[in-house]
This record gives sequence, structure tokens and C-alpha cells, in this order.
Amino acid sequence: MKIEIYSPTIRRKEMDAVLTAMVEEKIGPGDRNRLLIHTAKEQIHFDFALALRSSAVALHLALKVLSADNGNVSGAERESPRQGAVKGVIVSALSPRYYLQVIEDLQLTPLFCDVSFDFPCMNRQTIENAIAKKPSDMEICAIVLHHTLGFVPDTAAVLELGIPVIEDISQSCGFWIKPAGIKDETSASDDKTKGEKNNAALSQISSSQPKLSGVFIILGLEERDMLTSGGGALLFAMNRRDGSLLRNFSGIAYEYCLPDINAALAVVQFRELQRSIDRRQEISHVYNHACMRSRHKRFIPVTEDEYNNYSFSLVLETGLKDVIAYARKKEIAVESAFENTLAGCGLSAGAFGDCPVSSSLALRTVIFPIYPRLRSQEAERVSKLIMTLP
Repeated sequence: MKIEIYSPTIRRKEMDAVLTAMVEEKIGPGDRNRLLIHTAKEQIHFDFALALRSSAVALHLALKVLSADNGNVSGAERESPRQGAVKGVIVSALSPRYYLQVIEDLQLTPLFCDVSFDFPCMNRQTIENAIAKKPSDMEICAIVLHHTLGFVPDTAAVLELGIPVIEDISQSCGFWIKPAGIKDETSASDDKTKGEKNNAALSQISSSQPKLSGVFIILGLEERDMLTSGGGALLFAMNRRDGSLLRNFSGIAYEYCLPDINAALAVVQFRELQRSIDRRQEISHVYNHACMRSRHKRFIPVTEDEYNNYSFSLVLETGLKDVIAYARKKEIAVESAFENTLAGCGLSAGAFGDCPVSSSLALRTVIFPIYPRLRSQEAERVSKLIMTLP
């Protein structure tokens, strides 16, 4: 049987939650929308949040606030832009492709930023390089810092530039939770030991404090995000001052808010986050052993214990098409890691002339199946594929 690249983790609990919402005939934005915000706040400890219908809506609202002429926010006491200045937004060339549509719809101008070969996110140095090449009439109003493939960038260093930052943790959600550890399948565990591990896991969630420093944070809930509600996003601010800017949108039209039928699914996903991260770590452990016998390279997390194993990617020494074709023969789906990014979605190559590393990575990076529903036998099949890649 073919192993697919992605499978949403929809368990019985999620199904029951959605079914209950349907039976109660409460599927539009309402109580479950508010419950989702409350559930997320228990883990992330933000000041204020909105549960919206899509990540695109969340990014639109965040940029709308930060591009306003009088929008001074914490960490960036800015003067009003010069009259006639072009308002620019710094984004990684490996950001999701919808970023460009939102930026253009707001009549802003994207400033594409490169990454390094060993880490797929922007850093302070690459951002400074992009700023040095910007047009003289451009004023940067925001940096959208995407946690690409689940990797967590050094946000503190980026904030030192004095430009407002929007963090997108759609793929890195849960990086603040410490995994319970790899299960030793050779030793038997009694019910008491399992219970102690579960209690420890719950304690880890409740006591963890995510290191989020952006003015606004986007947590997408789309199909391939770390958590999914079938679509949607949370937009939140960590402190009261930035939260007051979002409160101006608390009366946003009903049509922009996340429906309860989706929120019901997301609530359970939040509650099962520790379980999901633990399983991803187990699978990643198997794959990492296989990588020791492969000549292809992995990205290096800034902090090893802050990686949620959202993805398992390799930067290939050989052609991407050859590896995908080889995996297809083994009935395992392997995809380009950056197919749905700005650099990888077929936009004009000239747009990314100043981002040679991103362009190269988009042509040479693949991802392998890694999701909680992947069975142990399937993970072993994928690991054997990794060991024997051409």
C-alpha cells in the first residue's frame, strides 16, 4: 500500500466534537470559537486573540495595522513614513505563496529575503542584506517571519533591527513543549509507568511558556499546518499593548470569523498536541538513524530541543526528480519541500535574483511522510528508502 506524504490526524475525539456541533446545529461562529481561543490561551498565554476563517485573513489584518501611518507598536517606535514613500514588507523567498497575494491586495511591496543553506528561515544577517538592496524610496513597515518547515528562527536578533515583526508559527506550533521522550519498545511498561508519563506530559504543557516576541502571531489551522481545523487561523498578541490593536477588530464581521464546526475540531487538536509531538519525535528518531547512512544533508535547528518535528526534510546532492521517481517505485510519496512557496511556485525567476540560496533549496529539498497516524511498519519503510536514496 502506498504511503502518502500527508495525512491529517483526525481521531475519534475530533469526529465526535464535530458531530456534536452538527447535531446541536451550531456550526457558525459562536461558543466554540470562543472556546478555541480560551483553550489556546491556556497553552500560549497570549493577551488577546481572534479566531479567523483563514491564514490569509489573519495576515491581512496584521499588515493592515502595521502599515498604518500612525501605527506605533511595541519594539518599534516609528516615525510616519515619508510622503510618497513605498511601503515595503520583508518576507522570505521560502514563505507560503499566499503572502504575496495579501501584500499586493494591501498595495504594499514585498522585499524578498534569502536564507542560508543550513537553515530555511530568515535571520538577521540575511534581512540586513535585503534591506541594503531595497529601493531608496521604500519604507519597511513589517517583517513577516515564517517558521519554515517547523524550524524556529532567532526572533530576538531580528527584533534588534527595530522593525515590527509578525511571527507565523503555523508549522512550528508546539515547539515550546518538551517531548515526553522516545518510547523504548524493548522494555515493557506497566500501567502505572504510563500514567506517570501522561501526568508529566500534561505538566510540561501547562508549565511551558513559548518564546514568542512578534507584535502579532499567526497560527494557521489549514490542512497541512501543525494543527488543523480544516481551515482557519488564530491571530494573537502576547502583551496588552499590542493586544489593544487587535481589540479594534473584536467586532469584525461574522463572515471573517472561524465557524464553530471548524473550531470544535481545532479545540481537540490543541488538547492532543503533546501526543502528536511525542509521536512525531518517535518517527524522527527512526529517520535520523537512517540519515547516518545517507549522503544527503539535513537543516540544523537553532535550538535542538525547540523543534516539533513538523517535517522531515533532506537537501539533496542529486536531482529532485530522480529521488521522487525512486520513491514512487517504492510506493512512498516524496514531495518538493518548497513547492507551495514563493520561490518554488513558478513565479518569475527574476523576482528572486537576490535570493540564490532559496532558489537552490527550492530545487533540491524534499520532505518525507511524518505524521502521527504513520504506523511503525510504514516508518520503517520510509527509513529504508532514506538509507538507499540515489
